[in-house]
Amino acid sequence: MAQPHAMPEPVAIPGVSKIIAIGSGKGGVGKTTVSVNLAIALTKLGYKVGLIDADIYGPNIPLMMGSSEQPRVGAGNSIVPIEAHGLKTISIGYIAQGDKPLMMRGPMLHQIVRQFLQQVEWGELDYLLIDLPPGTGDVVISLVQTVPLTGAVVVSTPSDVSLQDARKALEMFHEVHVDVLGIVENMSHFICPHCHHEIDIFSKGGAEKTAETYGIPFLGSVELIPSIREGGDHGMPVALAGPKSPQAAPFYAIAEKLIGLAEAAAEANSDVISIE
Repeated sequence: MAQPHAMPEPVAIPGVSKIIAIGSGKGGVGKTTVSVNLAIALTKLGYKVGLIDADIYGPNIPLMMGSSEQPRVGAGNSIVPIEAHGLKTISIGYIAQGDKPLMMRGPMLHQIVRQFLQQVEWGELDYLLIDLPPGTGDVVISLVQTVPLTGAVVVSTPSDVSLQDARKALEMFHEVHVDVLGIVENMSHFICPHCHHEIDIFSKGGAEKTAETYGIPFLGSVELIPSIREGGDHGMPVALAGPKSPQAAPFYAIAEKLIGLAEAAAEANSDVISIE
């Protein structure tokens, strides 16, 4: 009787300290917006940061980073990442530009994810953030088989529909033995610019309650502000304005919480490895 194939052991990326996946159970919750602004906030706080666009079918990071360069081929057929706003990024959108859809199956997705992780010249990084595609699928499986993840962040709006899918993302990370470092509530509420009244378009607070239910940290909420959308559309994310900007401040607050949680998780993981 044929023996089942052993799962490949994940291998650390030389020079990369912490790898954090950012996911959501569904599309349209602003996961990439959070990923980009969080990466920039970490950079502004003095860390060396890389950002992988693992949403192969809908790569939006090139637009949000304001870059249309094509990656160069480096030594040994490696890939030189695109540098923008102080951080290193890679996306299939830099390579296959335009509006033509990418049509590929699981094995090809797996190969691209492995290349982005193992063949890109990341150099020394404190944080490598991975913007996952929405849902629960092949890319996450490829990730956990390829590299050891420090942890994951789940992004959701506070609506019940979004939270239902966010809970699936939480369960997915649990199934693949990845610690969830926290939940971010995006599009939490809207402040009317005329009357300054707070409007809870998506029912504010749902993500915080979910975090409490699952016993995981709530990293913070981000207001629904047109300038955040405009910044992403124009390749100038609001986090570039710095922590004193009212629009950017929530991303910096989330980044600072994440730093402490990621450092604790990395230390715990190293203790487990040393014991084994």
